Amino acid sequence: MSLIPRIFGDRRSNSMFDPFAMDVFDPFRELGFPGSSSRETSAFANTRIDWRETPEAHVFKADLPGLKKEEVKVEIEEDRVLQISGERNVEKEDKNDTWHRMERSSGKFMRRFRLPENAKMDQVKASMENGVLTVTVPKEEVKKPDVKSIEISG
Repeated sequence: MSLIPRIFGDRRSNSMFDPFAMDVFDPFRELGFPGSSSRETSAFANTRIDWRETPEAHVFKADLPGLKKEEVKVEIEEDRVLQISGERNVEKEDKNDTWHRMERSSGKFMRRFRLPENAKMDQVKASMENGVLTVTVPKEEVKKPDVKSIEISG
């Protein structure tokens, strides 16, 4: 068992023998930057998004478990930037409850992606099902150049 968290004042546990306090030491937890917390940073960093390109579109999938579509924003900026943001609120605490762990992230998150020039910015669609946000950005068809065969004389 590591004593490092106890030395730096880990407030999650009253006992060094608490079986729920065996977490990895986080040196930034105690710094307390104004306007942000390690929980907000965690929510920002843990928003996982896949970007897949098909012949027809760019498809983004974001895991957002527990969020409603009203808590998520999908925006397109002028310079072809797709922005996905939202906020997961902290669960209300009952003073009679004893918490052993609080691992689910809460706070604001935001991810931004610069889209390629072939993206049809005016036809973006978004849907949310079972905690997975899907954003589809259609692509412009690439015109194949007309190829004309030239007969070789000789």
